Amino acid sequence: MGTVEDDAAAARIAPGADVDERAAIGAGTRVWHLAQVREDAVVGADCVIGRGAYIGPGVRIGDRVKVQNHALVYEPAVVEDGVFIGPAVVLTNDRHPRAVTPDGRLKGRLDWHAEPVTLRQGCSIGGRAVLVAGVTVGRWALVAAGAVVHRDVPDFALVAGVPARRIGWVGRAGEPLRPAGPGLWNCPRTGEGYRETDGTLRPV
Repeated sequence: MGTVEDDAAAARIAPGADVDERAAIGAGTRVWHLAQVREDAVVGADCVIGRGAYIGPGVRIGDRVKVQNHALVYEPAVVEDGVFIGPAVVLTNDRHPRAVTPDGRLKGRLDWHAEPVTLRQGCSIGGRAVLVAGVTVGRWALVAAGAVVHRDVPDFALVAGVPARRIGWVGRAGEPLRPAGPGLWNCPRTGEGYRETDGTLRPV
């Protein structure tokens, strides 16, 4: 079992989970049945790693992150605080995948360079979405279920489709924003205001 922070709210590792002894698991984090957390992965405090999820070697996951059932987070992904990764999401790490080299030899660890997917604070990735190696999803953005993300997603953007395209904006509460005047947007749940400038969105 991996290293668990010395805290009154210790991590809970379900029977049947496979947590490498070289992984670090934060206080209050729950790792559910059949999940696998590989060597040198770091999972922060108060996270949920769902049933059958995979966390690759050296992956970095912040605090209060939810990785839902059967999500695949391949190394060297970086996941910041407060991120939601939906069921069966795949974070890939190879833009040009091949099983063999041009001369027919089975590729090994030294035959390719892994590129990370980066998920910024508070963003959400819908179920069965696929994120191509090297992309960054911005803060508080929302990737719709089933999307294929092949380029960076701006902060607060709502993207959907194959390939994914921006179809709107979302606020920190996760709901689509409503127009509130030229260049202005409003969250229907919280009332928080946002300003759009040159294709970017920021809280007012």
